[in-house]
Amino acid sequence: MPCDTRQDRLRHRLNASIALMLALLASLNVFAGIRCSPFGDPPAQVDRGWYASFVTARNSVCLGGKRLGPWTDGNGDARYACLYEPAGAAEREPLPMLVFLHPSETSAYSVILTGLVGLTDKGALKEGAPGFILLAPQGRYTTHLYPGYDSNALGWDNWYRQLSLAGAVAVGDVTYDENADAASIDHFVDAMIATGKVDRQRIYMMGWSNGASMALLYALNRPWVAAAAVYSAPDPFSALFDVCTQTPVAIAAAGDGQARVFNPRVPLMHVRNDCDIGGICPNGNRFAARVRAFGGSIEDVIVDSSGNRVPSCDDSCGTDEMADGRIGTVASFRGLARHVRWPARWNEPMLNFLRRHPLGTANDKNTRDGSHETRTGRGD
Repeated sequence: MPCDTRQDRLRHRLNASIALMLALLASLNVFAGIRCSPFGDPPAQVDRGWYASFVTARNSVCLGGKRLGPWTDGNGDARYACLYEPAGAAEREPLPMLVFLHPSETSAYSVILTGLVGLTDKGALKEGAPGFILLAPQGRYTTHLYPGYDSNALGWDNWYRQLSLAGAVAVGDVTYDENADAASIDHFVDAMIATGKVDRQRIYMMGWSNGASMALLYALNRPWVAAAAVYSAPDPFSALFDVCTQTPVAIAAAGDGQARVFNPRVPLMHVRNDCDIGGICPNGNRFAARVRAFGGSIEDVIVDSSGNRVPSCDDSCGTDEMADGRIGTVASFRGLARHVRWPARWNEPMLNFLRRHPLGTANDKNTRDGSHETRTGRGD
């Protein structure tokens, strides 16, 4: 066989280094003694070091919008959200509200990269009534079960799946608090509903990357969410280095390997790349199959580099369903480049999807009536 070129040798060494790094990071989870529970992984560890605090504080800005907060969550951390409203929102009929969850490594301000802010006056989430409220909560600086630099960053904890409507729950002699990020989203949604501006039949979720995972998890567990449309989500129940994977079910969970969802019929739309970061395209295939397995509804949209819909993933960018298989260097960079670019041409189809799925009269018992006790099942 001919000798490898210098370029080939460098590529092989880089691939080997990446594989070693991933293996080491994965092993850290095992050696750290992660103990799975009825709700998957333990709650994410909040980084309150000087750098994390500096980044969090400096990212609590809302370019062109209004900052909401601080609100102190159950862990004592200050939480914020960005609010974008169409002109004259207070004088209009109650408007649909779109809740956008940002990617990891960014913050709520990243919603301005999607083009959605410019649509708040003219985008139609209700037939014959353009305009919607855009709410963008901010995550926390926490541990993530992602590789490399994204293992500790701003973002969302979709690995701890205690999103019970009852708040804290006891299993045996252990009490499990509610997911702090879900509780924070609840708070800001409640605050907006209290203004009287929100059409409670049309509360929708959107998200990007890690935020898309959290948006899916939240929508599947909050009966007042009418529908969700997200971009490029790792499976919120099993992806990458998650050692406490779970299968979502619409009934009581049979053991720690299952996670009950409380809003299983919520319509979902997932727009994702055929070549995506970390090889997550096939991971999306499995998520879609599991949603359909418990009777859920999902419109699964795979797009190519031009944004055109295609039938399947690009196998050169990964075939592993957990998205932890080996991927070539070029394919890795292709997936990264695609992942960090929001598919603006799909804004209209995503909004159209949401508009077609308000809460119906058959589900009126699930809508929010402004009562915290009705919403959560607890009167706090």
